[in-house]
Amino acid sequence: MKEQNAYPVADWNGQSGEYWVANQARLDAMMAVFGQAAIEAAAPATGERVLDVGCGAGASTLDLAARVGAGGHVLGVDISEPLISRARALTPQDTPALFQVADASSTELPEGAFDILFSRFGVMFFDDPTAAFANMRRALKPGARVAFVCWRGMAENDWVRLPMGAIKGIVPPITPPDPEAPGPFSFGDQERVARILTAAGFTDVTITPFDASIPFGEGGTRDAAIDDAVKMAFEGGPLSLVLADQPDDIRARASTAVRTAFAGFPGERSVMINGAAWIVMALNTAANRD
Repeated sequence: MKEQNAYPVADWNGQSGEYWVANQARLDAMMAVFGQAAIEAAAPATGERVLDVGCGAGASTLDLAARVGAGGHVLGVDISEPLISRARALTPQDTPALFQVADASSTELPEGAFDILFSRFGVMFFDDPTAAFANMRRALKPGARVAFVCWRGMAENDWVRLPMGAIKGIVPPITPPDPEAPGPFSFGDQERVARILTAAGFTDVTITPFDASIPFGEGGTRDAAIDDAVKMAFEGGPLSLVLADQPDDIRARASTAVRTAFAGFPGERSVMINGAAWIVMALNTAANRD
């Protein structure tokens, strides 16, 4: 494995990976509606072979495996050893799915082996996304299809917009990240996504907006659900980084402000917030040669 994605590899095998494993059930519940929309777009058929990139703890991989059946096969790849270990532990015996710790941007994948390249929020972290997709394209059969879901802009997604907006005036303003830097929102510009896929050799690119309500946090009562939403915001995502070195009084003020923001949204056992994504489709119509 090349180390061209060295920072995300370290992060997903450290703090981010541990956070996801600890909160796997809740995070998969948040992502489920988006993953299902992407799977419906991919339309996997019985007997097909699927490459699931950035598979995490394997929820999408197992859903895909149920679609392709015993005659098919799904390979889930992820750079996070903790998440792949979790995926293997959750996979029933005789499921047509395997998991591999690998960087899909550079690892040697079986050439011309797959009918579908799929991802649920797993392709936005490559240092060189065009090269990454070109590498993954080599693993696809001629005529294979691409289907993935990625986040739209930060300002459209409440799981970041709400807590980050709530702390304005409590902590000093932060410099916005480069919108094309590897990260959850690096594919927010649909024109950029189309350019990447076209440059990597794909055709017939279509990008469709998909919006859904996300259950954020959980609890037996509404107050408990809001408290859990605040806890999740503090433990993962941009808010955790911004507040990491702040004194206790600032963190306490931020917690109150974030709780107020979440309390403005509906939900009894979870806080129902808004999520905005793209469903991206493409075809591998050319021979797999550079």
